[in-house]
Amino acid sequence: MGRTRSLLLLTGAIALASRLSWRMGWQCARTATAHKRSRGIIQHANDAIISTDDRQRILQANPSAAAMFGTTVQAMEGVPLQQFIPRDQRLSNEPASTRYFGNTGIRLRMKGRRASDYAVTGLRAGGQHFPLEGSISSLAENGHRIYTIILRDITERKLVQEQLEQSYSQLRELSAALQTIREEERKHIARELHDDLGQLLATLRVDLALLQQQHNNDAAARKLQAGMDELLMSAITSLRRIASNLRPRALDEGGLYFALESLRQEFVARYGIACTLDANEEDLILDDAYSTAIFRIAQEALTNITRHAEASKVMLSLYRVDGQLKITIHDDGRGIAEKDMDKASSFGLIGMRERVWALHGDISIVSDGGTRITIRLPLPPQENAA
Repeated sequence: MGRTRSLLLLTGAIALASRLSWRMGWQCARTATAHKRSRGIIQHANDAIISTDDRQRILQANPSAAAMFGTTVQAMEGVPLQQFIPRDQRLSNEPASTRYFGNTGIRLRMKGRRASDYAVTGLRAGGQHFPLEGSISSLAENGHRIYTIILRDITERKLVQEQLEQSYSQLRELSAALQTIREEERKHIARELHDDLGQLLATLRVDLALLQQQHNNDAAARKLQAGMDELLMSAITSLRRIASNLRPRALDEGGLYFALESLRQEFVARYGIACTLDANEEDLILDDAYSTAIFRIAQEALTNITRHAEASKVMLSLYRVDGQLKITIHDDGRGIAEKDMDKASSFGLIGMRERVWALHGDISIVSDGGTRITIRLPLPPQENAA
């Protein structure tokens, strides 16, 4: 009986051991298969993939990485990462809250095991530097930290970006040049209208006044002369208005403060909207480029208010603060929708922004129970501007 029980226990133990051995073998085979599949994916990936230990020695590199750096997989494995991504090319000005990826100079924001993008400069085997972008992730393997780096060559993207930035800069310069040319043309046309055509109309009116003083005119002639006088006065008024719109004489004769005050008075008289000007004349003693740009900005803002805001009150404020001119234009209208700020058809806002950016300033437009435009322009010292 005891012998039978021993045989049964031995048989059960052998069966259990056999099952455990089969399960362990199956798990090992499954792990090996997964590892093989993972290695195959890495080897055939289009992105460059490099694995390093915590001392930044390359453990594994795929063919894409070798092709990117102009070398072979065998030449990369076992060498320091420093050889392909030099440390002095990895240092960056990131917040102190980030921590270093090992002792490499690559700063890595660790959020669990999520990778973090970074940008560095690579070094090909031939000695050429090139821009890289990638991500780092880490995992613990047998008590050691393994880092996996996925890299992409962004040389073409950087080239395109530089070309776009150059084109953008050229467009800005062109816009500023066109603004300057247009203002010069306006000034020239306004002067021609005032000095030539204005003087001619004024002379004609004097001659007409002398003609009206003659006593041999009959009633019909006097009526005709009176009509001519009214037409001449209307022409002179229209001429002054057109010339003022082209280039306000107050801007040349009295400076920016008086030009803005004239603009305010005309705005109130024409549209019946209350408007106040809060500024010191001394703060607005500026050169012609600044004075013209600021006047046009205020003029465009008031034009937009009359067209879209449905406002009853407007406030213009201009003050020097810490070497800058702060300009605020605020109305109590219906405000501006965020989607309208970047419309291609919003030429008024686009023109204002271009004038501000041409003077290296910044502009913000917000809706706060109306519309508030805030502009800051860097200015030269006041005595130099004067």
